[in-house]
Amino acid sequence: MTDVKTDRYRETIFLPQTSFPMKAGLPQKEPEILKRWQEMDMYATLREQSKGREKFVLHDGPPYANGNIHIGHALNKILKDLITRSRQMAGYDSNYVPGWDCHGLPIEWKIEEQYRAKGKNKDSVPINEFREECRQFAKHWIAVQSEEFQRLGVVGDFKNPYLTMHHEAEAIIARELMKFAETDQLYRGSKPVMWSVVEKTALAEAEIEYQDYTSDAIYVKFPVKSVGIGPLVDGGPEAAKSALDALNSASVVVWTTTPWTIPGNRAISFSSKVEYGLYRVLEAPTGNWAGSGDLLYSPPSVQKRF
Repeated sequence: MTDVKTDRYRETIFLPQTSFPMKAGLPQKEPEILKRWQEMDMYATLREQSKGREKFVLHDGPPYANGNIHIGHALNKILKDLITRSRQMAGYDSNYVPGWDCHGLPIEWKIEEQYRAKGKNKDSVPINEFREECRQFAKHWIAVQSEEFQRLGVVGDFKNPYLTMHHEAEAIIARELMKFAETDQLYRGSKPVMWSVVEKTALAEAEIEYQDYTSDAIYVKFPVKSVGIGPLVDGGPEAAKSALDALNSASVVVWTTTPWTIPGNRAISFSSKVEYGLYRVLEAPTGNWAGSGDLLYSPPSVQKRF
């Protein structure tokens, strides 16, 4: 060992030599890294290097283009970036396509706020003019959010994002909807699309605020329309036929604390993995909801209650 004559303790220790700085300096270093990625067009370089590989394409569930990003956006985009990067390193052609939702109340509401600040009335503005202002507003925030997402280090096709307000996208949506209609897959169900009479626009479920309301619990009878099951009782065909006849004239009773859902309720579902039974009440206390002579159709586990 070579004698070291020094009064500095650190010079007596053999440490590895490295060019890494002592401090990360991320506020200064990160913009430099991002700038280098942009100058080398890393996204296009990855696509070129990955030609011929199996594709892994992640289309982004689009955020609204109506303001700066927040922690929810950051979590969403960073996690998606981890997925696409890991798939790229796993040997796929992993392409991330960002997108933006450019329609709906969140954007329209921002324009209305600007109108109110200027003393303007939305109803007095021609609809095409109002929509154009919404488009320009969305276009501005798409640019802002795109820059903010890339500042997070997200790599994707930010030069060619998909936007719901692109006329081509709107045409495709209409075309695909017509395919549903032409093949009889489009129908009117019992779940409505909420419409704001005041705002004159459709509302998402998250934009609906419900007033507190105390409702009654109700019992509802659903008559049995048909029976298509195997033997129900011991005693041979006659006993089974008697039980089936009883079922055909019976009703299934449900109890619910949300009576407003009943208009949309069409049937009672039964599991193929559960055994059900038909029981006749022989005696019951006064005031009981099931009276003597009634038939009860229930799983065996419920029989213990009667």
